[in-house]
Amino acid sequence: MKRVLLLYRNAFGGLSKPAWMMSVVMLINRSGSMVTPFLSLYVTDMLGYNLREAGIILSIYGMGSVCGSFLGGWLTDKIGHFKVQFVSLTLGGSLYFLLLNLRQFEYLAAGVFILSLVNDCLRPANSASIAHYAKPENMTRAFSLNRMAINLGFSVGPAIGGMLAALSYQWLFIADGATCIAAGIFFFLYFRNQQGHRPAPQQQVTLAVKVATARSPYRDGYFLLFVLFCCSFAVMFFQLFTTMPLYWRGEYALPESQIGLLMALNGVIVFLLEMMLVYLIGERIKKQVLILVGLLILGVAFIVLNMMQHLSVLYLSMLLLSISEIFAMPYMATITVERSNIANRGAYMGLYTISYAAAHVIAPLLGTTIISTYSFATLWWVIGVMAVITAIGLYWVVQKIENERKESQLTVAAGGSMVAK
Repeated sequence: MKRVLLLYRNAFGGLSKPAWMMSVVMLINRSGSMVTPFLSLYVTDMLGYNLREAGIILSIYGMGSVCGSFLGGWLTDKIGHFKVQFVSLTLGGSLYFLLLNLRQFEYLAAGVFILSLVNDCLRPANSASIAHYAKPENMTRAFSLNRMAINLGFSVGPAIGGMLAALSYQWLFIADGATCIAAGIFFFLYFRNQQGHRPAPQQQVTLAVKVATARSPYRDGYFLLFVLFCCSFAVMFFQLFTTMPLYWRGEYALPESQIGLLMALNGVIVFLLEMMLVYLIGERIKKQVLILVGLLILGVAFIVLNMMQHLSVLYLSMLLLSISEIFAMPYMATITVERSNIANRGAYMGLYTISYAAAHVIAPLLGTTIISTYSFATLWWVIGVMAVITAIGLYWVVQKIENERKESQLTVAAGGSMVAK
């Protein structure tokens, strides 16, 4: 037990106080994540729309997420990550109270789009903020800490949300809006006067070279491929929030409370294991290998659902999904930060988050179309095949990106030596 506790202490050691406070902000925010996990059930069960209409609403949510990710990345480079995060949290929280009163399909679609747009401005700004406050040597662990807080919050949100939904769905919107606003207030009070990590003098030449050679992510061929494969990963993973609740309800007749607890298990597993695993293997195994393993585990997580129909299989699938997330997501974010610099980080993080936002559009349309045309079993087989193809693609493109990064570091080091002389 002492060795385990020591391992956790080492895994969390060395992270800056602002990095911890940023995680507290995300913990508060995600503890109210109740609307999105139950949105498909809310649209079908409470508002009476059919499966295809629910898929359209969820896809419109994804369209807003795409626009918000692009806008958030652009605004982060223009006005800074602090202002973008504060406005996104407080205004986004307020919009939940408006969405609560929308019933007509057109108004509901418009409300979902605007809510998603404002909320997802947060993502690139938040990622840029983590990179700003973290020490370079702790970058991956800082992202993992932030994700750990998100997942801890997500383990609380759906669990409470399931119980609240059993009483009334309106409480989901009220709780989600209140926690967003609370996170925004806490963020403003702590970070309004905070300074980020200051590079050491020997890093100034490196930064100067990077700023001078800053490029647009939209002209970065390898990164565009990387974003495409990340989107494919997210399309598969987001079935957890779109079609899986429908599967649990339709095939297993689970009530909202049990659906909420099952989804909360994902957050609990990631919270308990991610920081420790990143600390143990993050620097020992290449990023492309870890991401490859994560994608293959993701495919297995869906295929096992076709092996047998038993409640225990749902928990096994959720365990595998969570392990897949741990192996893949922290390193995808780190690759994006390392590919960018202080002059274009908002644009790179914006494009990276667009890959996930676009998946919010594709995932529900793909999932509900396959289900309504064929079956849930067909969807799980399709995802298994997609996982293998995406795993191979990500392994190849990440290897190329890592090779370029090492060559760039050698060139910058040589340039710095020349300047020093």
